[in-house]
Parts: sequence; structure tokens; C-alpha cells
Amino acid sequence: MRKLVTAAFVTLDGVMQAPGGPKEDPSGGFEFGGWLAPLGDDPILAEELGKLFGQKYDLLLGRRTYDIFASYWPSYDQRGPDAEIARQFNAVTKYVATHSTKPLSWKGSVALHDAAKDVAELKRQDGPALLTQGSADLIQTLLKHDLVDELKLLTFPLILGKGKRLLREGIPPGTFKMVSSRISPKGLIAATYVRAGGVKTGDVDAR
Repeated sequence: MRKLVTAAFVTLDGVMQAPGGPKEDPSGGFEFGGWLAPLGDDPILAEELGKLFGQKYDLLLGRRTYDIFASYWPSYDQRGPDAEIARQFNAVTKYVATHSTKPLSWKGSVALHDAAKDVAELKRQDGPALLTQGSADLIQTLLKHDLVDELKLLTFPLILGKGKRLLREGIPPGTFKMVSSRISPKGLIAATYVRAGGVKTGDVDAR
């Protein structure tokens, strides 16, 4: 059985759209592309990313994120600071949720045309973890079908007020257990959550 890990950079109000640069995803008139850049010089962030990419994994991506990655990582300068991530991304299998029949040009890419069904089948197989990056719309499908086993959230101290959010209306209710957390001096909160069942309610006045 393979576990599915959703890792995301998010703001305090849950926005995960286009952290890397202004051209990453300007859809919807999003004007804050690249919001992570001024906050990315954080040793805790580097350590957490090192742990994340230090495990064995295959990538699970939505088509928009895939196209962004495929235009960047295959030609990344191997002398650059992210050379190891480039090596890994180019080597692992890339599973891509897409409705398009347009060929996937990045070596090692596999199209998934029914995301919920196909990912559920992948999870039943043996193999490394399935790791999402970006892919905000795909994540909604995964959450709605209860396919996410672990959330690794890197939450940064800013509010954008608009943009694609990690958690949206329509996701089934449920609880998660925090299994690790760190806070950096710069305000980054790095936390890992695993599924912990349904929502329990009560009456605080009855205690």
C-alpha cells in the first residue's frame, strides 16, 4: 500500500497559489505570484524540505502544475542550488491528472484520466509515497474522495485575501492528528498531520 502525502506552502488564510513566481499561475487575476520568495531564506524551511524530499516518492500532479514543472526542471542548471531536487524530479515517476490527450513530454510521466479512481488504484499497489506539489484543484478531488493520508503544511506569516486555497467548501468533514511541528524564528510553522477519523461533537455546557 502506498500513502498519499499532500505537501503545500500556504499563507495564514490558506492560499497556496503561485508561491514561486509572478508567472507561475496568474489565473483569476492573481497578483501576488512569488509571495514565498521574500520569506524563503529560512533554515527551518530548508531542513523541512530536505526531510520531505529525503524520502522515496513519486510525484502526483495536476496538469497545470505539471506543465509548469515540465518547462522548468528538465533544463534546470545542475550547478544551481536546487540541483538535487531537479535530479529527483527528473528521475521519479510523474503521475499527472489530466483531461487532455496532449502528450506528456517530461520523461517518466504517466497520464491519469480519472483522478479519483486511478489514484485509489495506485494507493493499493506497492511502491513509494505519492507526493503532491502545487496542484490545488487536484487536491480538492483527493480530499473529497478521502485519498490524502498525510498533510505536510508549511504555513507562512502573511495574509493575501485572495487566491486558490488548500481547503475549500465541499471537502468532507474529518479530523487530523498533528504528529510533528516546528516554528522558526521567522514565523514559519511546519506541521505534519495524519488522518484521525470523523468529527466528534459535544456540549461544552454539559461538562
